[in-house]
Amino acid sequence: MPKPLPLLTPADVCCTPLVGAPLTVEQAGDLAGRLKALADPTRLRTLSILLASEGMESCTCDLTGPLGLTQPTVTHHLQKLAAAGLVVGERRGTWTWYRVVPEALTGLADAIAPAASRA
Repeated sequence: MPKPLPLLTPADVCCTPLVGAPLTVEQAGDLAGRLKALADPTRLRTLSILLASEGMESCTCDLTGPLGLTQPTVTHHLQKLAAAGLVVGERRGTWTWYRVVPEALTGLADAIAPAASRA
């Protein structure tokens, strides 16, 4: 089983921009792991649903229908997104609610954006 990525704090969400300097092996591995979490179509759809939901959050139970997947499968994908620091989960009663970490998405976008788009 792959080692989970460390959870991100707001101070950690921005990666070194690719145009700023070559990435170290560690930085490249970290960034690749976060991008890999997004490279799955189900996870992209899940993230899209969360982003479109009120407060950018949703209960696991509310994602099964739109995704057409069982609760354990939805939870698996949400845990992958959480391990990449892109969402955070909060237990409320018997269900877990997941919320997007906007700073994490901004950090990824900033890391891969060309210098011209930063102006």
